[in-house]
Amino acid sequence: MTSQPVSAAAAGTWTLGDLTVNRIGFGAMRLTGSAAFHQGTRSDRGRAIGTLRRAVELGVNHIDTAAFYFSRLRSANELINSALAPYGDDLVIATKVGPARDADGEWDSPARPGQLRGQVEENLRQLGRDHLDLVNLRLMGQDSVSEHFGALAELRDAGLVRHLGISAARPEHLAQVLEIAPVVCVQNRYGIDAREGDEMLRACAERGIAFVPFFSIAGEGREAGAVRAEHDQVHAVARAHGVSPAQVRLAWILGQGAHVLAIPGTGDPDHLVDNVAAGALRLTAEEHRLLDSIGRRPS
Repeated sequence: MTSQPVSAAAAGTWTLGDLTVNRIGFGAMRLTGSAAFHQGTRSDRGRAIGTLRRAVELGVNHIDTAAFYFSRLRSANELINSALAPYGDDLVIATKVGPARDADGEWDSPARPGQLRGQVEENLRQLGRDHLDLVNLRLMGQDSVSEHFGALAELRDAGLVRHLGISAARPEHLAQVLEIAPVVCVQNRYGIDAREGDEMLRACAERGIAFVPFFSIAGEGREAGAVRAEHDQVHAVARAHGVSPAQVRLAWILGQGAHVLAIPGTGDPDHLVDNVAAGALRLTAEEHRLLDSIGRRPS
């Protein structure tokens, strides 16, 4: 008899402002294709829509997306709209603004503060919403983000945005934006072998802010996917539990604190089930120490 798949609820919950989400969510970036920012391999529309609907069936109620997640054939936001609208009351859709791509998919100059409203409105149009649950300001290397974040705070006050966050940020950025408006999450690159985010992880824990890592499974593969050879320590823990290395990586991420949310992305329904099941995987203290050794810098 086939066992029932694990629900995203097994990972526990966290509250983003006044929105409660399961700690295992879903990243929409890979829905439009498998190559780096989707200039290569085509995606199957029906499969992508089926994956989104399956995610919700499995209890995923936190989806991360952006208007700049698109290929020549697919838009992540449009796929989400087609698959899930009308949206359930408990579904939280987080999006990002700041970066910009032209119609050919090439990166353009990042948005200026006065252009952020247009980006927010484009996300609203594509998703078919009258407001956005959560908008993250994706930083592009700037030192000061106060003007950009202030523009988003005005949109929040106007009712277009419910909650705000920041992405690819440093602790000093968090201090800047907290002087302007509340922040419910920080999205940064972080994983077993990408530990430069430790300081931000701790800063968020101290303030009760969600820390939402990206590329937790892909590692150095980033947008292209998990192209690197997996670490022996990850394989060893995976064998001990009879699970995949991806599940071990996600379980380690979730073990970094109750405020940590995972948003693994995939366009494969089987990988989706595997990722969600990681929410039920509990690593031992010894296994955590073994995995921690991967990212530890030599003294």
